[in-house]
Amino acid sequence: MNNTFGELVMMLFHSRTNAHLLHLQTNSYAMHKALEGYYDGVIDLVDSLVETYQGIYGIYTEYPAAFRLEADPIAMLTTIRNWIVANRQKVSPESNIQNSIDEIQSLIDSTLYKLRELS
Repeated sequence: MNNTFGELVMMLFHSRTNAHLLHLQTNSYAMHKALEGYYDGVIDLVDSLVETYQGIYGIYTEYPAAFRLEADPIAMLTTIRNWIVANRQKVSPESNIQNSIDEIQSLIDSTLYKLRELS
């Protein structure tokens, strides 16, 4: 089993939950909308990534269970972005999987822009 793949999927699923909680707690309309865009978009992208991965490698079942609530959405997304940059080739060398990761990274980068510059 590829533990790096499982880490990525769970990190992204957890980021969706964190983003939704932070979306509900913010006083900033811009942050509210930026986080809504992220949590609405990330699940479909992760679902596509997992289905593509499983189409190549078979059903994946070894997901880590740890969850940690993040208080700062910029720090959370920056951490995920840096992790992706450092580990994406360990997930899979397949170009279609790398394309799915690119789409996820684009959503993260767009959300970071909105959080940093528009909030």
